[in-house]
Amino acid sequence: MLGLSAYPALFLSAFGAATLLPLQSEAVLVALLLAGQHPLWALLLTATLGNVLGSWVNWLLGRSIEHYRERRWFPVSPARLQQAQAWYARYGRWSLLLSWMPVIGDPLTLVAGVMRERLWIFLTIVTLAKAGRYAVLAALTLAWI
Repeated sequence: MLGLSAYPALFLSAFGAATLLPLQSEAVLVALLLAGQHPLWALLLTATLGNVLGSWVNWLLGRSIEHYRERRWFPVSPARLQQAQAWYARYGRWSLLLSWMPVIGDPLTLVAGVMRERLWIFLTIVTLAKAGRYAVLAALTLAWI
């Protein structure tokens, strides 16, 4: 990935990875870091922005998903949705600090929307978690080379 095309590729991989799609953005970030052709701050900003916006899409889906709860095609059983809501109610908004984690992070951002978490709080906590993850990954990568 040379030139400016690296940024859209990183953004799209980070965006997709933050949605419920099974994608990974870490490999793209590491490859770009190893190539050494782009400023660290620009790569971290691009990855974080894409990942946070993808999580925001999950939050938006969560805000509107309950309208379809009674439909046969609804992807989550009522018991599973109730379990996720109970978990979020128990641990609260600070559980969003785990939004960077594989498997649980993406559904957690969706549940935050279902639970009507305020957007500014959601974006603040998720941005800290996602930026922190990319910063640690970048530090480990750069320390390794």
